[in-house]
Amino acid sequence: MDLDRFAADAPCDDAPGDARVCVVATRPDTFERCRDGFYPAPRSYDRTRAAFDYMAFYRTAPASAVTHYARVVDRTEQTRGEPGPMAEADWEALIDPFSEERVVIVFAFDDLVPLERPVENDLNGVRGAWYCTVADLRAAETLSGLRDRSET
Repeated sequence: MDLDRFAADAPCDDAPGDARVCVVATRPDTFERCRDGFYPAPRSYDRTRAAFDYMAFYRTAPASAVTHYARVVDRTEQTRGEPGPMAEADWEALIDPFSEERVVIVFAFDDLVPLERPVENDLNGVRGAWYCTVADLRAAETLSGLRDRSET
């Protein structure tokens, strides 16, 4: 598991508790792009139209937990083959395994903020998108506890 929360230069966990969060699952390749400041979603996914200020990331590996969140600063529509935040290698790694869609919404965000206490997996992970508040993320100890506080 990452030790980001112990790093001296980790961003502060100072988001407003009532801020709305979209929690999504990320595989290792996707989470590395999140560290670079972006997360793509096929345009047909509901989360591309939902209102929220932050994204939180359930990591399938190595942690199997929600470990970080970040403030969304921009949403950009990109069509495959056209210039944008995603290179062809990003499409192949992040979109092709899940969708044949040629249009995505790329969420850009500030630096990832490590949660002081990760939200541990006691279910079968996160499917789709869950919506909660930053306070819910901080209070939940397990995914079932977060699910009970979230809209799915």
